[in-house]
Amino acid sequence: MLEVDCPCVTPEIVLKASGHVDKFTDLMVNDEKSGTCYRADHLLKDYCTDKLQKDPNLSAEKAANLRHVLAVLDDLSVEEVAAKIKEYGITAPDTKNNLSNPYPFNLMFQTSIGPSGSSPGYMRPETAQGIFVNFKELYYYNGNKLPFAAAQIGQAFRNEISPRQGLLRVREFTLAEIEHFLDPEDKSHPKFSEISNLEIFMFPREDQVSGRSARIITIGQAVSQGIVNNESLGYFIGRVYLFLTHLGIHKDRLRFRQHLANEMAHYAADCWDAEIECSYGWIECVGIADRSAYDLRAHADKSGMPLVAYEKYPEPREVEKLVIVPSKKQLGLAFKGNQKMVAEALEAMGEKEAMELKATLEAEGEAKFRICTIDKEVIIKKDMLSISKEKKKEHQRLFTPSVIEPSFGIGRIIYCLYEHSFYTRASKDGDEQLNIFRFPPLVAPIKCTVFPLVQNQQYKEVAKRIAKSLTTVGISHKIDITGTSIGKRYARTDELGVPFAITVDSASSVTLRERDSKQQIRVNVDEVASVIKELTDGVSKWPNILLRYPIHSSRPAVTGV
Repeated sequence: MLEVDCPCVTPEIVLKASGHVDKFTDLMVNDEKSGTCYRADHLLKDYCTDKLQKDPNLSAEKAANLRHVLAVLDDLSVEEVAAKIKEYGITAPDTKNNLSNPYPFNLMFQTSIGPSGSSPGYMRPETAQGIFVNFKELYYYNGNKLPFAAAQIGQAFRNEISPRQGLLRVREFTLAEIEHFLDPEDKSHPKFSEISNLEIFMFPREDQVSGRSARIITIGQAVSQGIVNNESLGYFIGRVYLFLTHLGIHKDRLRFRQHLANEMAHYAADCWDAEIECSYGWIECVGIADRSAYDLRAHADKSGMPLVAYEKYPEPREVEKLVIVPSKKQLGLAFKGNQKMVAEALEAMGEKEAMELKATLEAEGEAKFRICTIDKEVIIKKDMLSISKEKKKEHQRLFTPSVIEPSFGIGRIIYCLYEHSFYTRASKDGDEQLNIFRFPPLVAPIKCTVFPLVQNQQYKEVAKRIAKSLTTVGISHKIDITGTSIGKRYARTDELGVPFAITVDSASSVTLRERDSKQQIRVNVDEVASVIKELTDGVSKWPNILLRYPIHSSRPAVTGV
């Protein structure tokens, strides 16, 4: 993938073209007396969840209705949300005052660019638009070949109506987004076979609406049955699954939910969310969408810069092309200053619309035609243009690429990883429960700790030597030279999620302990850094290391009687 780093401040014209200025909204309601703002869908969700969990007198019919509302919540229109709030008698949570009708609230932070303040801009709500506007350069950099992907990790900003749930809903957060550009006529993927047999929890649109639960299905079946739109989208769903489970997310608490009809943008071919279950319920952490060719077309239309790819044919092909030739003279006489806009609108017609207009002109001599740029319906006469089809030879095909977009909410993934990694176990004496994070070595912030067994200058020097070796191979670590007992130092590192601990108990070899199994082995001082490097890079697993080195036991040997 090609990594890019684009500005956080984005000119308004870019976000106007992408649709964010007009459509990037959530529904908001106000406390009619205090003016406090709330997200309408959050209030509705909280009401339904609370009734289902706490009302013992709830009838089966009412419970089924509430579950249906939760299932289709994102599919409700403004009017339907308003009706439900009124039907359920939902009031402001803090004051119990009546609420206003819901209305859309734009989630972008507005700013001005330059000292005059005349150039409006916004803090970017996503990182993707910077990739789209640079498509031409990225395509050239990739040798003018498709498919290819560009990726970006950076801050995004959304003016959330009611931030809550810790790291899950904040106004500034880290996004990691991939834009995979491909031919809209060929959405296969050369590596699809590598993930096609993965079994994952999927929650298709039809199952949500009918009240069924998520079910296990292979990626290959989902694509072949038309549940997932195409191979490339299925490939990225599979890669997201592997990525999250590799990080330490539990596979039984991970599902892929398909967007309902009203959740999807009109241009999207298919959209799925990777949702992770945590104490706040099922949380959307990654979105995987087939955005079709909408973004590149939108920016091309607004900028006048064609954002296209091309496919060269081995041999020239004869094709039938629609040819629309406006008569500048006749359009000028009829429309004066609007001549150019009328001509452009006529030239932009699709084949079906153009042939229908031609038939009307031939039958009646004139036809009504709407010009969107001047928001006016005009009369087009037969002598104002010619419409025909001509056969031409083409050496290449020009097209606007489609894009598959996986978008990762890093803060949400990390929070869910905390929950999935946390557990407790009894202390050696059994008198307390010890907290532990089972972070995989790959993502643990601190890979290992080093501490001398006793306060001994020779052992301290060995510990410093090991620490230097760990730094050389890029392993994050910490040295603990406090006089605390070994057991307490182990407990401290376990609570930080440190997967390995090196205890310096001789000048030539050390004890290496693994966090979750508490197993210990003996390793030479000069080898221990390379062993930790193998484990943290995923080259070797702990069971493999156990076969290579002698087990260390702190228990006294048992002799026969």
